[in-house]
Amino acid sequence: MNQTEPDFWVLEYVTITKDPRTGLVVAIGGTEQAADILQRTGGFLTSPGPRGDYHRLPHGLPIEQQRLKATTASHALLAAGHSVHLDPTLNMLAVPDGDRDAALRYLTQLAERVSAAETSSEVAEVLTEVAAPVNGLLPLTREVIVRAWTTASDLHGAAPGEEPEPLARLGSTANSLSEAARAILRARNHAARPTQPPPTAPAPGRAPSPVSRRR
Repeated sequence: MNQTEPDFWVLEYVTITKDPRTGLVVAIGGTEQAADILQRTGGFLTSPGPRGDYHRLPHGLPIEQQRLKATTASHALLAAGHSVHLDPTLNMLAVPDGDRDAALRYLTQLAERVSAAETSSEVAEVLTEVAAPVNGLLPLTREVIVRAWTTASDLHGAAPGEEPEPLARLGSTANSLSEAARAILRARNHAARPTQPPPTAPAPGRAPSPVSRRR
């Protein structure tokens, strides 16, 4: 008996996201039923686009209103059987401080990895995560400090080199982080080198080589 694959009734996928160029919250894809749900539950408007109609929230909505309407519409679509992707930045039900918790978990994992390392190369891998020139933790932290320094100086109306002493110290702190990253990378390069096996002692009763006798 030949078995055939079952037929599934799957509605067209809907993506709700924020357009980075215009800042509008848009919904792309879906059926006429999806369009009806978007309009009734989320207040979306239908607009003509180069590839057909799409749906968007009205201009000028506060961010919290955008998130509320997008989240409400996405859950109404899911309840009706539609497949939906909701941009995480628009999801009002996302866990607070999710990014911060993920960063803390990442740091904890690095500490556990380096504690459990059994080879120098494994230590070097963790040091690379910390001090890699572009995406390492220290260079990224330095970027935050530099931006805080320049922004705070601008807000205080201070010209370059004339910042109050606490703000000026942010600049020297950024330089210190750069130096620390370079020192860690040097240690990383040293740890990444293959370890040389220790010289083996001559077997008991074995005469030393002529070179050893001359020494």
